Amino acid sequence: MRVLACVLFSVASLVLNGCNRGPTMYHVSGTVTFDGQPVPAGRIEFNPDFTQKNDGPQGFADIKNGTFDTRKGGQGHGGGPIVIRIEGFDGKSSNPESVGTPIFAVHEIKRDLPKESSTQTLEVPKSAAAGLVVPTGPGP
Repeated sequence: MRVLACVLFSVASLVLNGCNRGPTMYHVSGTVTFDGQPVPAGRIEFNPDFTQKNDGPQGFADIKNGTFDTRKGGQGHGGGPIVIRIEGFDGKSSNPESVGTPIFAVHEIKRDLPKESSTQTLEVPKSAAAGLVVPTGPGP
């Protein structure tokens, strides 16, 4: 009986302490510009910077009219040193599944994000368009 009571107490402690909870996630929202103009459409990822010994969860959000928010169809990040990966598109397409043509090569920004929800202003320089390769039609 004593063993059963100890087991039940242990299980109750684990449940109350949240043993099944995943990693803490922090939301981020903000703006993204390219050459001073809002990025019409795209995607942003918040990847832990492994080179800085951060192995937390990855976050992401869609970019719409120069803004993003991980609370709106995205996922928060784990905080700490992060590599922010930005993809930007012109938003012009007759296909509702497409975000249009790329306007710059994938751009990365390293930033130490707080372990709390935050607002970020991200700027992609004009030079990011220099490495852009745009597909010109159907492949082989």
